[in-house]
Amino acid sequence: MDKIVFMDRDGTINEEKNYLYRTEDLVFIQGAEEAIRRLNDSGYKVVVVTNQAGVARGYYSEEDVKKLHGFMQEELKKTGAHIDCFFYCPHHPVHGTGKYLRTCECRKPGIGMFKQAEHFFDVDIEKSWMIGDNKSDIEAGNRYGVRTILVGTGYGREIMAEKSVRYDYYKNNLVDAVNFILKYDDEL
Repeated sequence: MDKIVFMDRDGTINEEKNYLYRTEDLVFIQGAEEAIRRLNDSGYKVVVVTNQAGVARGYYSEEDVKKLHGFMQEELKKTGAHIDCFFYCPHHPVHGTGKYLRTCECRKPGIGMFKQAEHFFDVDIEKSWMIGDNKSDIEAGNRYGVRTILVGTGYGREIMAEKSVRYDYYKNNLVDAVNFILKYDDEL
């Protein structure tokens, strides 16, 4: 079975920028590339699950999302890292336009993107994790049944202060979260 680290994109891997879609605006959070490489080297599959309401709102296209993900992959490869799969939700139940205006199971806190991953991986839920900076990330991980880590980057510090969601662990950033996961594994 596959050990997976599901992770949010904006605010977790890269700096939070309102509706990021342009490659020139991508800035990785310090140490993120190395942290992902360490997961790769430790036998984890790394799967990005990201809500992309900017598509629903008409700010950018699905092709823009795919282009950004391809660019991220190329940048990660420069450090020996990679994302095994990217999943995104282009829908919004209130602010969407056209075909994107709908309630769906793929939008976190729904678990549709996690279920999509099951078509590619034999997910070992007991040994898998969700890392994110937002309430919907953690709620999705909880609903799917994996251990959850709220990171303090992006919106994470605010979410922690609000105490509005139950998470298993809190870490300052992706590097600390990955260090914790790998240490946790070593102690098993």
